[in-house]
Amino acid sequence: MSNISYKDAGVDIDAGNEFVEAIKADVKSTFDENVIGGIGSFAGAYALPSGYKEPVILSATDGVGTKLKIAIESGKLDTVGIDLVAMCVNDLICNNGVPMFFLDYYATGKLLPKNAKDVVAGIAEGCRRAECALVGGETAEMPGMYSENDFDLAGFAVGIAERSEMDTVSNVRPGQVLVAMPSSGVHSNGYSLVRKLFFDKLGMGLDTEFEGKPLLETLLEPTRIYVKEYKANKANIKALAHITGGGIVENLPRVLPEGIRAVVRKEDIRVLPIFEFMRQYVDEEEMFRAFNMGVGMVWVVEPENIDAVLANTDGYVIGELVSGEKGVELV
Repeated sequence: MSNISYKDAGVDIDAGNEFVEAIKADVKSTFDENVIGGIGSFAGAYALPSGYKEPVILSATDGVGTKLKIAIESGKLDTVGIDLVAMCVNDLICNNGVPMFFLDYYATGKLLPKNAKDVVAGIAEGCRRAECALVGGETAEMPGMYSENDFDLAGFAVGIAERSEMDTVSNVRPGQVLVAMPSSGVHSNGYSLVRKLFFDKLGMGLDTEFEGKPLLETLLEPTRIYVKEYKANKANIKALAHITGGGIVENLPRVLPEGIRAVVRKEDIRVLPIFEFMRQYVDEEEMFRAFNMGVGMVWVVEPENIDAVLANTDGYVIGELVSGEKGVELV
């Protein structure tokens, strides 16, 4: 019996080395002055920024969900990395955490360096948009665990906050105004329902025209990253809610104290065309629980600061906070 190699078992070490070489430029493009060392060490190192009285380290982790299926089936892999970063860093800023660095985990049945490079290029682009450094990652080639074309992604973001600024719930009171920050599309939640509706129920394809372009482009529009807007308006934001799975009705209460109710005017929400189309086939209550409906974040702002925030962003008012049972009322 002849000897076998790791490659015979489905793992190509040479392909892994080729991939690492291919991504070095993208990864280095995200580095800032706090990154210590380079690529290839056992751990990424990052110096704590100065200027904090009581610095607290925050972390967030997430994936992209079944949006990956659409990317894999289409072969367009250069945007899901942006989604991966977005889902993590948008959570960090909700606790006044400034993203510092990011790591990714890429698991696949067979490592195809070109495909993996496209994914990491998207992750690097997401890091640039979030103004954080991509300091490390892990690539796992696992034949038998995934089919050759399949892969999964996980991301890990680490940020820093001032301890005294972390408790945003204590800043919230009746009379404050709810500002919607527009989403770029479906973002990265609800894609199991999206795929069921468009592909199974309606028999549409990725190349079907929707709003003047292939449906694929709308479905793979990357999740918007709000870090820069947050930094520019932090002084005028009392609390932030990232609108992900569960929609406005389940995410906005996470920043409300007991005795405060959010009143959201549905007619003021600038619902995106993709959601207008879907609501023909999905109950409205289900739509508001599964999707962002065009609102990627909700900011809580004092009435006297509304003009400054609206002048400095593309946000718009969708409601206000009142006394009452904790929760969201859609009117």
